[in-house]
Amino acid sequence: QVQLVESGGGSVQAGGSLRLSCTIAGYTFNMGGWFRRAPGKEREGVAAIYTGGGGGPTFYADSVKGRFVISQDNAKKTVYLQMNSLKPEDTAMYYCAASRYGGFWSEPQSYRYWGQGTQVTVSS
Repeated sequence: QVQLVESGGGSVQAGGSLRLSCTIAGYTFNMGGWFRRAPGKEREGVAAIYTGGGGGPTFYADSVKGRFVISQDNAKKTVYLQMNSLKPEDTAMYYCAASRYGGFWSEPQSYRYWGQGTQVTVSS
């Protein structure tokens, strides 16, 4: 049974940091991604990492470049999203996703499995 379990969401003030974790069980993947959906907005690709060969390359949405860092721990089958310098506009439900076959990193249809989501709220 495939399971993607996210953790690390919460509430933080603007300028603060959070680290999201996504542990993927029961599925061999080579691309892990993070998406988010804010109220009234479409789902947006935030970051992705190709996990083969020890990690990388990584991809980021322009809105988070320089602030967010995606990484992996192959032994733990976990993908992380370190979020720094958070802004109120980063407030959203964050979802992790996993793919075995690659594809364009920010397209939801590139991913086979999804987590349930973890809420991130940034106050001003």
